[in-house]
Amino acid sequence: MTKILIADDHAMFADGIASILKNEDSIQVVGRCLDGPTVIDFLKANEVDILLLDVNLPGMSGIDVCKEVTTKFKPTKVLAISMFNEESFVTEILNNGAMGYILKNTGREELLIAINTVLSGKSYFSDDVTQTIMKGLMKQRTASKQSKPELPKISRREKEVLALIMEEHTTQEIADQLFISLKTVESHRSNLLAKLNARNTAGLVRIAMENNLIPKSE
Repeated sequence: MTKILIADDHAMFADGIASILKNEDSIQVVGRCLDGPTVIDFLKANEVDILLLDVNLPGMSGIDVCKEVTTKFKPTKVLAISMFNEESFVTEILNNGAMGYILKNTGREELLIAINTVLSGKSYFSDDVTQTIMKGLMKQRTASKQSKPELPKISRREKEVLALIMEEHTTQEIADQLFISLKTVESHRSNLLAKLNARNTAGLVRIAMENNLIPKSE
């Protein structure tokens, strides 16, 4: 029996995955976690074969969760699942031990194939993710050593959050100014850290200034 833990902060999506898998005789969904720290606590007390891990989690990013799981709970294999098909997300989580990366629009049949492939010790990627990886490799081959690496696209809202971070506003102040929740602010911050390959807020500010991501006129 393959024991699967689902980690996603959208309860309805997690329930949908669990519903898809419940009729599979060889699979048992042993739990659902809505944030990163809960995943770690669950694995300390339970054996899990595969962790279906959303890249974007509150409390602790999916990338950090992946790193800790593959370091401290090695029997557990990580299959990343996300709505983001960004090269930076894919590369970062693979570098931290994930064995596969599929998108949230994946159907039942492909989900089962991905689970079985990762369970067997092999890697699995959605077709669109494979294309993203290949494009990244081609870009690396053709890029000049002197040229600046191309930064991923940043949404208008992410730019607004980044601008306020650069002005040293707190998370609460950012939420109040943009009329969004604290959780949404933290989600945008996590996305920016992953997209810009920054370790912390200071890194975000440095990269933003070096690349003129937030011109003074904005």
